[in-house]
Amino acid sequence: MSPLLPSSLNYRDVIAVGLMTFSLFFGAGNMILPPYLGHMAGPDLLGALTGFLLTGVGLPLLGVIATARLSGGFQSFTRPLPRWIALSFGVVLYTVIGPLFASPRTATVAWEASFAPLLGDTGDTGLQLYCVLFFLVSLWFSLYPGQLINTLGKIVTPLLLIVLAIVAVGVFMFAPESGVRPTFMEERNAFFWGIEQGYLTMDALAALAFGIVIVTALKQRGITAPVHLTRYTMVAGLMTAVGLLAAYTMLAVLGHASYDLVPQPANGVEVLNAYVLALYGEFGLVLIGIAMTLACLTTAVGLITASAEYFSDSFPILGYRAYAVICAVCSAMIASVGLNDILAAMVPVLQLIYPSVIVLIFWGLLRDWLLCPASACRWMVAVALLVSALDGVAALVQGPLAELVALLPLQKDGLAWLLPVVLTGFLSQLGGCVRKVRKGGQALS
Repeated sequence: MSPLLPSSLNYRDVIAVGLMTFSLFFGAGNMILPPYLGHMAGPDLLGALTGFLLTGVGLPLLGVIATARLSGGFQSFTRPLPRWIALSFGVVLYTVIGPLFASPRTATVAWEASFAPLLGDTGDTGLQLYCVLFFLVSLWFSLYPGQLINTLGKIVTPLLLIVLAIVAVGVFMFAPESGVRPTFMEERNAFFWGIEQGYLTMDALAALAFGIVIVTALKQRGITAPVHLTRYTMVAGLMTAVGLLAAYTMLAVLGHASYDLVPQPANGVEVLNAYVLALYGEFGLVLIGIAMTLACLTTAVGLITASAEYFSDSFPILGYRAYAVICAVCSAMIASVGLNDILAAMVPVLQLIYPSVIVLIFWGLLRDWLLCPASACRWMVAVALLVSALDGVAALVQGPLAELVALLPLQKDGLAWLLPVVLTGFLSQLGGCVRKVRKGGQALS
């Protein structure tokens, strides 16, 4: 047993935990967003991919590390907030990543990348039947959260990685030639556009939610000491970050080389299907369909599990399994509307709550160095929500408010909230220094 990992887990289980965590994160958006980004960015690929990796890999990794440091789930992040705000925030977050957006998206992406290209136009019937079957299987795995290391980490994820490796070999060794790719970033900075695309993976949101899933799985393996739970959660996060970095780079390169194959795609599924069909023929569609189904299935299991655990803990009127059934049924119903409608509805909601989630992640990382951690958390979250809400309203209603919001730095790049939040954090620290001096240097809570 390695001295760096002094617990009862052997190396096989450590790898399984890492693979399980990777499978929770690598789902619907992770498969379709990088190809679309690579296709649309053109010669600005490096800048766009850098921004995407910052929010699609960096933030989730920091979120997992913050979760490990706080030794808890989402409630650990929102403890400084007033109870009704913390509860409202949690309900919104777990509804968005659960039955409202992220979970339904897993099924629609899996359908459009697997059976839809092979079966052709089946209307809504094919999608609806697929969604029912998809979420029945997801629910079955979700009913036994303690077995996720065995089912996802040791069985499903290795199969997914094998398929991704086959696709990667084709991308880097047998890629079809592509002509000059025009840029679509004429009115946008590619780096900041990539940051916004990284938001759509919703992995930073999931990082706060999946923490409790990872901890639960570890406890089922007999890991109960806080120091060991923290260490293994961080190891799993690092392994996941490496896997996401490799997968995103490969898929973005794939999209970058696909312009001649599909000049104007509606989404990343079309890019993936066109590229793999050109590379491997009909076998390629089966291959990418298997990969997409496995990736989306594992993420759906994680989202249902995390949502059910949160709601059963916050509203114990029903048990975990009842909430899991509710999440699966609602996800199946919403998934039947189709992928593009779900993606369109997600954007404004994510733009509202994502800044506050980023604030909570960095607060979890820096809490021990803040003079007034509880006060800083409350004020920074409030400012992030306020500026995001004003920015969203200003985008819909032109007038004095829109002109005022436009004065904020980085507003055109979707980061209007950043400077106000940083300034709020600085003022909070300054206020803490003043109060500490007045109290004769005593520590502040």
